[in-house]
Amino acid sequence: MTVRVDVAPEVLRWARARSGIDDETWTTRFKDFDAWLNGDKKPTAKQLQAFATKAHAPFGYLLLSEPPVEEVPIPDFRTVGNRPVTQPGADLLDVIYQCQRRQDWYRTNQLILGEGELEFVGSSTIDAPIVEAADALRRLVDWTRETRSELTSWDDAVATMRENAESAGVLVMISGIVGSNTHRKLDPADFRGFALVDPHASIVFVNGADSKSAQLFTLAHELAHVLLGSTALSDLAGDSIRSNATELWCNQIAAELLVPMEEFRLRFDPEVELGGQLRVLAELFRVSAQVILGQIRAGGWIDWDRYMVELRSERARVSDLGRSASSTGGNFYNSKPVQVSKRFARELIASTLESRTGYSEAFRLLDVSKTDTFNKLGTQLGVA
Repeated sequence: MTVRVDVAPEVLRWARARSGIDDETWTTRFKDFDAWLNGDKKPTAKQLQAFATKAHAPFGYLLLSEPPVEEVPIPDFRTVGNRPVTQPGADLLDVIYQCQRRQDWYRTNQLILGEGELEFVGSSTIDAPIVEAADALRRLVDWTRETRSELTSWDDAVATMRENAESAGVLVMISGIVGSNTHRKLDPADFRGFALVDPHASIVFVNGADSKSAQLFTLAHELAHVLLGSTALSDLAGDSIRSNATELWCNQIAAELLVPMEEFRLRFDPEVELGGQLRVLAELFRVSAQVILGQIRAGGWIDWDRYMVELRSERARVSDLGRSASSTGGNFYNSKPVQVSKRFARELIASTLESRTGYSEAFRLLDVSKTDTFNKLGTQLGVA
């Protein structure tokens, strides 16, 4: 006799809302969902387990009488319409938990190896002058005018800042998917990045599904959080952070790092039509036109109302063009170290080969399943 399971309709709706699965895919994948919802059918335990897996929901939660209250495990500064985001999605939560597990391992590893704290973590405050703090970050990631002049593309810009930040000791993870699951693509509208700050193991995660210009700004913003010593899930939108001193400060640091106002004043001509300069300046500084607009407002050339008009116009233009998102394909052995941090991957593989970390734990932290893959990744990173 087949035993069927009672599932509260409110819990089913909760699973639907947090899954991040679009309507068309949901309808195709869960043909019996409406019948479960209205009580015409009840799922078997096997069906419910399959549902939990596909909906990215913990199985035990589906047996509750009412939906659980899930909260983002780090300070969440995101807003929609100037209001806090109330329900985190499964993709976001899984990415944060995954990064926290990596941070726990790396922190322990650094302590075992006798590595000291990173002096720059928490070295600044929001009372620090913007130019002064941006200069400190510039020295940390070696982001000079000369560095920028050698960049040939936005991809090159992101890769250069990522490599320099990792050389300084920060673990930078850039991925557009959850783990290795190419079917779970991250949505930049949900979040663009976060920082997990720790004096031994600071992590910056950047949503790799975003445009390259947006990734560069997110990376700079999250690095500012590291200087501030402030763990956060960030809200980078210029029109929604005016009341948040921390996010405003980090945005200002990122903008000053990428587009130094002293140089910008020499490049921007207030007598020339605005639209004609945006793309030219964006190309020059390797940022988005939205960042250029922010610096134009910060320089006093336009007021807030004009800034908002231009900002919405630029967002609409970018939306029409579509995002130049990074690919989730390509060479696995090139992309995986970027997704999990090259520095982290090297340390973990070395620890495993030295028998200080078990293979099963290493596989879980790297999100790989085969020894051959693990060994080839080690060879790619020069740790074999």
